[in-house]
Amino acid sequence: MKDINELIKLIELEELSPNIYVGHNYQAPWNRVFGGQVLSQAVSAAYKTVAKDRFAHSLHAYFLLAGDISIPIHYEVESIRDGGSFSTRRVVAKQNDVPIFITSISFQSKQEGFDHQIDMPNVVGPEGLKSDEDLVNKYKLFVPQNILQSIKTRPFEFRPVEKLNVFDRSTKPPYKHIWFKAKEKVEGGLDVHQTLLTYVSDYNLLTTATLPHTKGPIPKDLFMASLDHAMWFHRDFRIDEWMLYALDSPSASNTRGFTRGNIFTQKGKLVASVVQEGLIRKAKKGTLK
Repeated sequence: MKDINELIKLIELEELSPNIYVGHNYQAPWNRVFGGQVLSQAVSAAYKTVAKDRFAHSLHAYFLLAGDISIPIHYEVESIRDGGSFSTRRVVAKQNDVPIFITSISFQSKQEGFDHQIDMPNVVGPEGLKSDEDLVNKYKLFVPQNILQSIKTRPFEFRPVEKLNVFDRSTKPPYKHIWFKAKEKVEGGLDVHQTLLTYVSDYNLLTTATLPHTKGPIPKDLFMASLDHAMWFHRDFRIDEWMLYALDSPSASNTRGFTRGNIFTQKGKLVASVVQEGLIRKAKKGTLK
């Protein structure tokens, strides 16, 4: 899925009846429904039920079950509240009438108020950095085929700040900085750009939590799955312009890894913040439990 318009079509959804929408699945090389897909499709479904002058400012989600990649997902939207400035929606994603994902999403109309932000980390810009696709091509004989395929078929370009070397067997501190943007120009309003940012926000989170515990840049013999995901949209942006994802993992314990991320424009404007906790276990042969 290298084409960004193919992704936009994937998350657009079809209306089955009032407040019920259906979405199809990206056929990911790892044969599991990608969490970013479900997140972005849920945001897309909720957007269809709110006034045009309201934009998402936060979401709080739980992944309940692994989705079956061969079955379409139904999104049921409940209108919780429409106030003078805010609208709240609850979205339940189901397969075979069984909930696999739930989220609450809040929308707000544009308003003037106080304004401050933290500074963007002082890292090198995207110019001159190699993309992760360049890196896996360089080391393709040493990269698992499913990872190689997934990186080559993404409609976003990622340029990691920290140098990657598959022969480096040392553990690393739980920090990561990655520049990213859509590979093509994206048409549409802020709602489209927010939905796409929700999709791409699910990349690189859990692997940041593995850095102090795995030898080498590619986690091996681990089973990882997102448990929950929260996101806040602070300011307007364009997904087809370079943005920095500054990630850190303050904690890992009890088979769970916790990661935070701040997303900045190239000019240093903080546009979104993300937190996620995920399951990280030693993989057992013959099972994914």
